[in-house]
Amino acid sequence: MSVWLYRLGGFAYRRPWRVIGGWLAVVAAVAGLLVAYPPQLTNEMRIAGTPAQRVVDDLATRMPEASGGQGVLAFQAPKGERVDTPQRTAALLSAVDAVAKHDHVIDARDVLAREAAKADRSLLLGASAAISSSQGEQRGGPVPFVVQGEPVPGVLLSEDGSVALLQFQFDDQTHSLPSGTIEDVVQSAEHAVAGTGIEVLPGAAMAEMPELIGVGELVGIGVAALVLLVTLGSVVAAGLPLLLALTGVAVGVGGAFTLTHVIDMQSVTVVLALMLGLAVGIDYGLFVVHRARRFLAEDGLDTREAAARATGTAGSAVFFAGLTVIIALLGLAVARIPLLTTMGLVAAATVAVVVLTVLTLAPALLGLAGDRIRPRRRAAHQDGGRLAGRVADLLVRHRVVAALVAVLLPLLLALPALGMRLTLPSGASYDPSMAQRQSYETVSAAFGPGYNGPLLVAVHADDALSPGRIAAIHQRLIGVDGVASASLAGVNASGDTAILAVVTERGPDTEATKDLVLDLRERGTELAGGDGVTLGVAGVTAMSIDVSDRLAGAMPAYLATVLLLSLVILTLVFRSLLVPLQATLGFVLSVAATLGATTAVFQRGWAQGLLGLDAVTPVVSMLPIIVTGVLYGLAMDYQVFLVTSMREAHVRGADAKDAVRTGFRAASRVVAAAAVIMVSVFAGFILNPEPMVTQIGFALAFGILVDAVLIRMVFVPATMALLGDRAWRLPGWLDRVLPDLDVEGAHLEAYLAKEEREPVAVP
Repeated sequence: MSVWLYRLGGFAYRRPWRVIGGWLAVVAAVAGLLVAYPPQLTNEMRIAGTPAQRVVDDLATRMPEASGGQGVLAFQAPKGERVDTPQRTAALLSAVDAVAKHDHVIDARDVLAREAAKADRSLLLGASAAISSSQGEQRGGPVPFVVQGEPVPGVLLSEDGSVALLQFQFDDQTHSLPSGTIEDVVQSAEHAVAGTGIEVLPGAAMAEMPELIGVGELVGIGVAALVLLVTLGSVVAAGLPLLLALTGVAVGVGGAFTLTHVIDMQSVTVVLALMLGLAVGIDYGLFVVHRARRFLAEDGLDTREAAARATGTAGSAVFFAGLTVIIALLGLAVARIPLLTTMGLVAAATVAVVVLTVLTLAPALLGLAGDRIRPRRRAAHQDGGRLAGRVADLLVRHRVVAALVAVLLPLLLALPALGMRLTLPSGASYDPSMAQRQSYETVSAAFGPGYNGPLLVAVHADDALSPGRIAAIHQRLIGVDGVASASLAGVNASGDTAILAVVTERGPDTEATKDLVLDLRERGTELAGGDGVTLGVAGVTAMSIDVSDRLAGAMPAYLATVLLLSLVILTLVFRSLLVPLQATLGFVLSVAATLGATTAVFQRGWAQGLLGLDAVTPVVSMLPIIVTGVLYGLAMDYQVFLVTSMREAHVRGADAKDAVRTGFRAASRVVAAAAVIMVSVFAGFILNPEPMVTQIGFALAFGILVDAVLIRMVFVPATMALLGDRAWRLPGWLDRVLPDLDVEGAHLEAYLAKEEREPVAVP
């Protein structure tokens, strides 16, 4: 591998414009496709086979008007005032009209009119009357918004009159609506109440797609650029890794965009691919450019030979490091959840493109840069080497203490994860400056937290439902602990399916609400009253619970797969049995610490003020499995680069402890710089307005920090010193069976010594 990459690097160096022109052509082709076919992303969190999804799929056939996405708008009057004054009532009615007239909104008034025109209209009216009479005296709380003696369909008024709540449905799931639909609906409502002092607050279900690049992300890239400049000491050299990363991301993420017309692609899928593409692209580019500059400074090579050898040596490490990331991401398919499978495939493809970019475009750009990348000062590098040498000596001398500290600290950080709860983001997950959070808090205060995520209870019978049977089911539902209220939302034309909107006493992301959903499902037969009647629970809240449970259930199988892959791949790379076990243990510690810290910050609210956050909420359902896969791949990157340097010294004759010192001194500076870059890129996503992206960005930034500082820079050298020569032992039979991947470049050295010639182009 190293010899082939050496030749490839030589070819790219001598023919830079051929390589650069090829990549420019690919970028132009992707851009052209995106112009012709604009991307169509989705916010769908659909997992087929879950109880809530089965109910929604069934309703799509039996009662299509009830299977669309939910829309919620809160209309809040100025503090101390009412929303139902004559002027504001007129404005509110205009807002309801404006929303209802939108092409993709189902007008509740039209539905009622159609029901009234049907021969079986007595069923709907009779059931409503039966439910009303069975409820008796109403306790304090929201009431219908009444105008001239008639309730306005879909509008509730808070007890103090300060807030009106408009609940409506779209004709399709919100994630499938044409781009801009939700924004148009909100703007039409705002225009109708303009000048009245009423504030329009859309619910979380009406959140738009997350931004891919914002201020935070740009700041992260800026910090990465600064680290590159400090590490490489040259504007030209520092610019090369950035250019490599941006090219790889343009092709990888752009290519993913072109596929959105063929497969459903979640918006967070693209964000994850963007995160990883930028981080690994900058890091891998740094490794190759840094190695080339070392060859120039320490070995006195010319720029052509330095670029070729850097591609052959650091390029080999990049190839296998990238391969570990790709395999970890592809492993997400083990969960058999389409959402995760697509996410893994897109992210893996982006990383593959980035690796290919680095291996081909880096030597080409080095060819254009020429002597401008040659280090002009050796003092800084020597000072860094001396510092790394002193740290390595300290770790080797106090290896037992260092290893214990590197194990105990992550375990301490992991403790909060014992109480981790999983959910999909709700309005409570957003920053207080966001309308979704303001809507959540306003609705909770005015109506009750359960109105932020009502349950959809679907009742289906083998024959037509009578008003009395529907009323009886309603009566049993409101008698269940945890149910605040229930109302009839509709009956289908054949009369065999009814929908009841059930409001819970607690918020949608609480453990009490989850227990209530499970209780309703377990008691479904009892609540439905038997006689061929079934009861199912759906809605955004129920869907979140089901998705979270399915993702949590997939975690053990995925973790086992990743650990097995870790052992196999690292055994091949390092030709050792103990080093893979050490690396895998370090990875487990990193993941545990990351999940603990994420739980502490987001679920318990610790240190949120330091991060500029203010949203105490459970951990996002997808985070544990995504973080496990991504951290595995990235942690193995640092393992490969650091331990390869140690193995390289060992292969050249150094004893175990000297190999640790030599390898640490050679690789620690660039690994530390790479870690700072990754942390900066991921941390930039913490400021993203989408809660899911915020949590994933924090988890990956913190995970890389822990893995690089505690695990790779302390635990690894300390345990390598403890293991001594045993670290590199391999049974003879296994040594003969395993292929020699030559990550440390020994074959390349033998090739150069034997041939004693200039690099040749790839045939």
